[in-house]
Formats: sequence, structure tokens, C-alpha cells
Amino acid sequence: MSKKLVAYFSATGTTRKVAQALSEAINADLYEIKPEVPYIKIDLDWTDNLSRSTIEMKKRTFRPMIADKDANVKEYDIIFLGFPIWWYIAPTIINTFLETYDFGGKTIVLFATSGGSGFGRTAINLKRSLGDTTTIIEGKILDSTETKDSLKSWVDSLGTL
Repeated sequence: MSKKLVAYFSATGTTRKVAQALSEAINADLYEIKPEVPYIKIDLDWTDNLSRSTIEMKKRTFRPMIADKDANVKEYDIIFLGFPIWWYIAPTIINTFLETYDFGGKTIVLFATSGGSGFGRTAINLKRSLGDTTTIIEGKILDSTETKDSLKSWVDSLGTL
């Protein structure tokens, strides 16, 4: 049996709620990816060209620092990686997370929350932050209304990982 981790970044709490429910539904450990400098409301104003999130997402090579570098991913075979969709992809802090640890030989299943867009080029963009021996699966856009049963059914539908 594979040991599972649900790792997530949540700027407003929506992704956190989904990640917590997913962790409980599949009996996985939970890890929050926290930025060294927390985001505040004005940082997340995507309509403001000078907001922190807009600046970070325009410069795709930017890597926000993470506060905790003790995720201990080496203990896990499967990592469910959750985040909000920003500008049709994952926030660049997800790249920071992927580039901080060795995910060689592991399977990463993506899940995201979104106000209306899909994954876009998320999986392709994140693969650039991983080695060739990591399997990345574009999972599903989830929302805060997901139940433990619906999340378990989704994971079961992925088959043997």
C-alpha cells in the first residue's frame, strides 16, 4: 500500500478546505505549503497590475520563498498537490515547492480550486520543475462543496496509482 500526502497552498482558505477533506477521505497526511511572506488581500488583487500576485505570475521564473522546508516528501509514494488556479496555471510558489524537494520516482496528482478556469497548461508548466522520473497526473478542479465521499470516489476512479 502506498503512503500518501496531500500537500497544498491556499491563499484564501478555499483550497485548504478541499485539501483537508481530501486528506480525511483518503487517509493521507496533510502538509500546508506556506509562503515565507504570507499573502494579504491586496496581494491577491488580480485586477491590479502592481499587486504581488500579478507581478509574480507575470514573471514565471519568480519563486516565492516557502516558510517551512520540512515536508519530508521522501516518506511518500503519492503526493496529491493542491493549489488555486492563478492566470490559468499554478501559482509560482508551487514551482518553489517542487524545486525544493526530490520527487524522483514519485507520483504527483494535481488538484486545484478555481473561480472558473480549468487547468490550462498547469501540468506541462509544473513538469518543468520536476525530474524525468516523476509522474505527474492532471487530476481535477475541485470546489469547497466536495464531500469526503465524492473525493474518495474521484481518487478511486484514478485506479491503482
